[in-house]
Amino acid sequence: MLGNAQFYHRTIRKMVVTFGTLFNDIEIVRYTQAGVPKEKLKIPLSYGPKEQYLTRITADPNLVKTINTLVPRMSFNLENLEYDTSRKQVSTLRNFAGDTDTTVKTQFVPVPYNYEFSLSVFVRNTEDGTQILEQILPFFTPDFSVVVDFIPSMKQKYTVPIILNSVTSTVDYEGVDSDGTTRLIIWELSFTAKSFIWPPVKSADIITRANTQLFIDVANKTEQKAYVDFANGNGVFTQGEVVRDTANNFIGTVGYFSNTNTGIIIVSNANKILEPNYVLTGDYSNSEYVVQSLDQNALKAVKVITEPNPLTAGPEEDFGFTETIITYPNTLS
Repeated sequence: MLGNAQFYHRTIRKMVVTFGTLFNDIEIVRYTQAGVPKEKLKIPLSYGPKEQYLTRITADPNLVKTINTLVPRMSFNLENLEYDTSRKQVSTLRNFAGDTDTTVKTQFVPVPYNYEFSLSVFVRNTEDGTQILEQILPFFTPDFSVVVDFIPSMKQKYTVPIILNSVTSTVDYEGVDSDGTTRLIIWELSFTAKSFIWPPVKSADIITRANTQLFIDVANKTEQKAYVDFANGNGVFTQGEVVRDTANNFIGTVGYFSNTNTGIIIVSNANKILEPNYVLTGDYSNSEYVVQSLDQNALKAVKVITEPNPLTAGPEEDFGFTETIITYPNTLS
């Protein structure tokens, strides 16, 4: 889709498995009237909607099964997925993980989704139901957090809060008469897991050098860069001296002058914008040059070069950084 190759991280499946794992080891103990334990039962847990298991429990075409032989049991189901705008991150953020010596795995940040789960508890005896609930409810206050390794190749684990939203119960009686002799008690618990869905993983080259540059706007006359006819001029402008073109009523200060055949001059704090064919004369050096052209690009004020230390460090290795800071006017070279 959208030009991406097929991908499948199984993140929804992993979230379903994670939720079910929370409840797959619940046991209850039944007691005699004297309070002596007489049997221990592990509660079966299955995936599917409540209606499906309610049909299985109550269906008895041969009239040989009873509710008592099929419960207690539990089922859970993923009811809905809903986009969570409150947890949205900047879409351009990425996660990175080492791949090879020259490449890394890259992935945009996950998209936040709320997973709506239901958990159904089917019991015949009231005490069986309350015993199961007491093994669940104390851990949700109202949320319980789990750590899930959704995409092992990216080497990032996520903490997912699972919130208990509600607990309700209903009672169904077996048979037509509803005399209360045999009943099916159903506890319904609803949960919200604040999880994610991930975009594809791609490969990218390792960045071994980063250049950060700050610029001076040449349009405001603070700093103007021009090229002069160096071959036909004379003298050398001194940094800080005043230069002027009397005929055109121009005046400014020399911020930089390259004493080479490139003929670069930077004029600061001028009273107007330089133009070609201006004849600049220095008040101090008496140097004189004709402006040939103007550079309309912004001037580099600061240049910061950041490199890993050592340069041979791989994506999974420890390394530091070396920074080289170059300031104006050295940024012109």
